[in-house]
Amino acid sequence: MTKPRTRIQARNSATILDAALDVFSQHGFRGATLDQIAEVAGLSKPNLLYYFPSKEAVHGALLSRLLTTWLDPLRAMNPEGEPVAEILGYVRRKLQLSRDFPRESRLFANEILQGAPRILPAIEGELKALVDARSLLLTRWMDEGRIARLPPHHLIFSIWALTQHYADFDVQVRAVLGPDHDPFAEAEGFLEVLFTRLLAP
Repeated sequence: MTKPRTRIQARNSATILDAALDVFSQHGFRGATLDQIAEVAGLSKPNLLYYFPSKEAVHGALLSRLLTTWLDPLRAMNPEGEPVAEILGYVRRKLQLSRDFPRESRLFANEILQGAPRILPAIEGELKALVDARSLLLTRWMDEGRIARLPPHHLIFSIWALTQHYADFDVQVRAVLGPDHDPFAEAEGFLEVLFTRLLAP
């Protein structure tokens, strides 16, 4: 039977994961090292290895936590709700994730760009199952004439692309807009208009 972790152990584990998120989101899996993670966490490398036996273990823990965070906004779509409002709510939640969790978004993007070697089973399993289920819901709303007829998977892909862009390409977005613009405030209004018009039956 595994002993419950002490408060110090839980705190150190959280510190390591937060430091690893910084390092992995900047350097990717291949470019990151345990020495970098330990330095950012303010711990010795042997201390880090007490909690996580390898770089793969740290990365895996981050990706597992991230997948739950990433799927929750889509799970929150209510099948009994008003379709356009539910889809716009999903767009807003995804945009908020990009605003509040940019490191996590970049971590996920880096993993996908490398061919998803450490998270592909979850993408092909849990993520695909949820997207398929929500695509069936979108198709039902289309069949009922409540939203425009669109390829449902591609509708979801477009929401991902138009929201996660603001985290994954943050430097480019801010360089183009300039320092006086809040890209997320402007993006929310723009995306609401875009999808409201797109979804109109």
